[in-house]
Amino acid sequence: MSKMHVKLKVNGRQVEGLAEPRMLLVHFLREELGITGPHIGCETSHCGACTVDMDGRSVKSCTVFVAQADGAEIVTVEGLTNPDGSLGVIQEKFREHHGLQCGFCTPGMITRAHRLLQENPNPTEEEVRFGIAGNLCRCTGYQNIVKAIMAAAAELNAAKEAAQ
Repeated sequence: MSKMHVKLKVNGRQVEGLAEPRMLLVHFLREELGITGPHIGCETSHCGACTVDMDGRSVKSCTVFVAQADGAEIVTVEGLTNPDGSLGVIQEKFREHHGLQCGFCTPGMITRAHRLLQENPNPTEEEVRFGIAGNLCRCTGYQNIVKAIMAAAAELNAAKEAAQ
């Protein structure tokens, strides 16, 4: 199969590459661009370890062909850090509230939490649980993940209020 030329904006940076149209976005990110935050888990969209933000919505990058992503804006967990490279608010709250154990689900979970908080800046605990339902964690029991997301929402809202 012939390769196609793809252009993406990934974590704020324009990138280009050649890929077979049937190559999955997760493989393109990891193998061609060296962006290893999105993890390859089930490759069936069930686990959410590969979740990225694509054009303002959460997608499982194991179910998106790179051809479908051509021209898209992609944000991975790496793109959620602060400009100085320090942890972003959601990342820091996951660390602070022990929202991870083995860490395998963490990049997808944080990326999904980012989009959830963009869609609903002040979610209830029930809304957080519903919002991350497509991302599986086999270690934590979700309690600290939910606490981390709730704490991130509170901090982001406080910062937004202080800026006004």
